[in-house]
Amino acid sequence: MTKKQVVLKRELEPPLMDSANSSMRVQVRYGECQKNHAANVGGYAVDGCREFMASSEEEETEASLTCAACGCHRNFHRRVVETIEQAVGCSDCE
Repeated sequence: MTKKQVVLKRELEPPLMDSANSSMRVQVRYGECQKNHAANVGGYAVDGCREFMASSEEEETEASLTCAACGCHRNFHRRVVETIEQAVGCSDCE
């Protein structure tokens, strides 16, 4: 019996909003590690890392993509997208 791995990719659509009176800010953070450490023996075991912590403060380096807690690449961590809607004040709108 052979195993197949299926990868699903979802595109997130921003909600419809009035762009004249509000602005949107998208913040991405990375949650718990989902790397299966027992995949080579046919099992399932995760290490329990609760949140991605970059090894380096610099943004575009290889070390910034490695988690300081578990040593895994950032892609193994669950991606959480938060959309923040902010109202923009306008003196002409009133």
